[in-house]
Amino acid sequence: MSVHPISDHIQADLRILFVGYNPSIRSGETGHHYANPSNRFYRILHQAGLTPRQYLPQEDGDLLQLGYGFTNIVARPTLTAAEITPEEYREGRILLREKIQTFHPRVVCFVGKGVYEQYSGKRGMGWGMQQEPVVPGVIEYVCPSSSGLVRMKLDEMVAIFRGILPYSHPERSAK
Repeated sequence: MSVHPISDHIQADLRILFVGYNPSIRSGETGHHYANPSNRFYRILHQAGLTPRQYLPQEDGDLLQLGYGFTNIVARPTLTAAEITPEEYREGRILLREKIQTFHPRVVCFVGKGVYEQYSGKRGMGWGMQQEPVVPGVIEYVCPSSSGLVRMKLDEMVAIFRGILPYSHPERSAK
């Protein structure tokens, strides 16, 4: 099976745009976001109360109906994020900012602290909402990577993702 960059699932006025490092090899083979069987992304979303049920990777396009979109800072699939080059990050940072400015999601959820570091140029931030967004008027929210390589306990990850809920609903004001 050949490996290719995967399509963004993005549209105007999303509730949440999830941003990963880059597609896994499995995602590049299947064309679906977070498709590696060891990735806990869809399980975390469901347990955090962000989805009414646990979706499968091949249903990633269906999450647009919930107001959730997907993109990555780098399009090239790799085995690990360590394989991403500085040039790919530089290019990806510019393209990601353009996507956020164009589509203006309510919340941009960075699925991995390193993703946000590469995007913002900032270091040492905590989990959750960031105080000075790169794109004004957008809530930038940092979550742990859902990769199976991450050693954080699932319940800790779910709690951090659950924190997005108050910001992702237009009828609620962000605090």
